[in-house]
Amino acid sequence: MSENCDQNCNGCQENCSDRKEEFDFSAPANEFSQVKKVIGVVSGKGGVGKSLVTSLLAVQMMRKGHATAILDADLTGPSIPKAFGLKEHAMGSEEGLMPVYTKNNIGVMSINLLLENESDPVVWRGPLIAGTVKQFWSDVIWGDVDYMFIDMPPGTGDVALTVFQSIPVDGIIVVTSPQELVSMIVKKAVRMANMMNIPVLGLVENMAYFKCPDCGSEHRIFGQSRLESIAAAYSLPILGRIPIDPKIAAACDAGKIEECEGDWLDRAADMLIRSVNKDDETAAGSTSDAEKAATEEKGSGTMKIAVATDRGSVTEHFGHCENFMIFSAENGKIIGEENCPNPGHKPGFLPVYLDERGVNVIISGGMGGGAVDLFNEKGIEVVTGASGDMRKAAEAYLSGDLKSTGSVCHEHNHADECEN
Repeated sequence: MSENCDQNCNGCQENCSDRKEEFDFSAPANEFSQVKKVIGVVSGKGGVGKSLVTSLLAVQMMRKGHATAILDADLTGPSIPKAFGLKEHAMGSEEGLMPVYTKNNIGVMSINLLLENESDPVVWRGPLIAGTVKQFWSDVIWGDVDYMFIDMPPGTGDVALTVFQSIPVDGIIVVTSPQELVSMIVKKAVRMANMMNIPVLGLVENMAYFKCPDCGSEHRIFGQSRLESIAAAYSLPILGRIPIDPKIAAACDAGKIEECEGDWLDRAADMLIRSVNKDDETAAGSTSDAEKAATEEKGSGTMKIAVATDRGSVTEHFGHCENFMIFSAENGKIIGEENCPNPGHKPGFLPVYLDERGVNVIISGGMGGGAVDLFNEKGIEVVTGASGDMRKAAEAYLSGDLKSTGSVCHEHNHADECEN
């Protein structure tokens, strides 16, 4: 405490041990803006593709019918306008600045849209850069936006701190690459998010592989990915993997990222949509996810069924499975499948992992009671006592012929794994 302290903490910015009231750094939103969800796209280092992931996420959500926007907080390395082919300057009025809109109506605000020449360097000190980012939130008339994506600068410096303290960020997506540095990247981003009480929604790996156009085989240019082990260590879902593809680079260089086609970020988009739906249901006082799942008819609508498998057969012990085969079903028929390796046995992780992939039902030979409770909390139906071919088990569930026996793993040497 300073000797000149009058013990009035209101308005004081000193961070002393005797502080009685926390200083509020939040910046007000523009009065003409209604932004439902704010998602930060971050990394612990530069050059991993944050701007690409930000752009693709905005395009993906736009294609799904949602109003999207991008706040480009990377003031010293802005690349969002280039990816979308934006060349005009942002205009303003007494009410505030107007974002520049892309061909498909994605609102964008970036420092390059305010500079006389887009190649002019931004040689500013940290406080001025941070203040500009706050202005992008408060002074821009964003209008009605369902999802705003913030393209963050690399690292954990002034701008990241300003965004987390000043803007109501609902969660962050961490962008990584397959190099050994990935663990450090994730660790830095997760630790800062935890310090700021910001949820980490998941991981996206860029430059994950190169697919040969001639033979179709995949090559790991930067080595074998360690993403599964990193995701398991931090109990985070993997939301997508983006390949090294000359078409993606060409689309960015030509300002035509909105024309880029790919399903790499489908999981991320589904996760964001589910999170909004859950918030809406909670606000409306609707029934819980578990109650909805219990009343949903198996033979109608669309759903995803995850089968814990070993070499194509239903595994006896849920926590010991090699992978999960996720079957997509529509109107009682299987229409697709996806093979997901078991990301690890960290307690409590698998229910989150499968929930983020939109799974409605998990089928296994046996499962611990704790795991059953965690799945039910996520609204995921648990079917135990199954055996035999994994696809036939899923088809039997859809036809109503597979009933859960309530089988629980009791073997001492499987206890920890089965409680995942």
